[in-house]
Amino acid sequence: MHAVLPFPDLTPEIFSISVFGFDFALRWYALAYIAGIVIGWRLVVALMRRERLWPASRPPMRPEQVEELLTWIVLGVILGGRLGFVLFYKPLYYLSAPWEIPILWHGGMAFHGGLLGVMAAVLLFTRKHGIPLLPAADALALATPPGLFFGRIANFINAELWGRPSDLPWAVVFPGEAAQYCPGWDSFPCARHPSQLYEAGLEGLLLGAVLLWLALARGALETPGRVAGTFFAGYGLARFAVEFVRQPDAQFAGPGNPLGLALHWQGYGLTMGQLLSLPMMALGLGLILVSARRRA
Repeated sequence: MHAVLPFPDLTPEIFSISVFGFDFALRWYALAYIAGIVIGWRLVVALMRRERLWPASRPPMRPEQVEELLTWIVLGVILGGRLGFVLFYKPLYYLSAPWEIPILWHGGMAFHGGLLGVMAAVLLFTRKHGIPLLPAADALALATPPGLFFGRIANFINAELWGRPSDLPWAVVFPGEAAQYCPGWDSFPCARHPSQLYEAGLEGLLLGAVLLWLALARGALETPGRVAGTFFAGYGLARFAVEFVRQPDAQFAGPGNPLGLALHWQGYGLTMGQLLSLPMMALGLGLILVSARRRA
């Protein structure tokens, strides 16, 4: 057996209590959402108060407007994330059981759907209040990596969204029958890439550090769209790369398609995560080019 890492002694629940026969639990995933939203909110408020960072020293929003926008964003995340999962990953299942769509506590959220929900919420909010869209998008792009980081850490703690089988020294033996089902893999127990941690490092820490450097050290917020474009392109690239070692979606796997590719031909193709990342990268590069022309 190769030297691999056992899964740490962690459970999805931080604690649970029973009140009048009803069980209530605080889960790491919920705490990750709360932490990401609170940190992002305070970061945007801090950016609005640093006037010199913005074009003509005029922030796109007042600090008090950020709180109202936060409500819109939370709704966008929840509705978009759930509908994205339904439409992108299990449309036939939920078409046969539409009453299960609102049952969020059974799991099933898609980042790309949540992102579309946030984009729609921001577009409606900025139009309603006459706020310039691109500077607002830049601020929100800076606020997003902390939520991505905590969300991926919660995925790891939940022992979900793990990677493909691996014998690397840092491969992790995730618990559960599904994680240990590794056809054609000789080693037992089956260890896998901790792809959640890869994404936490790339999408959360690295991308967040790059965006902060651009905004605080390079004056990127003075050129609307540059920070948002870097976020879209950077996230899309990171997610596209990690998909090569992330366990593919089981609903796409089948005879002739053991890798679970959403689009494939003769064994080659792209996963659903990669397909959804391509327009993100295109949008990001487009925003970067538009911002460069404005700066010129």
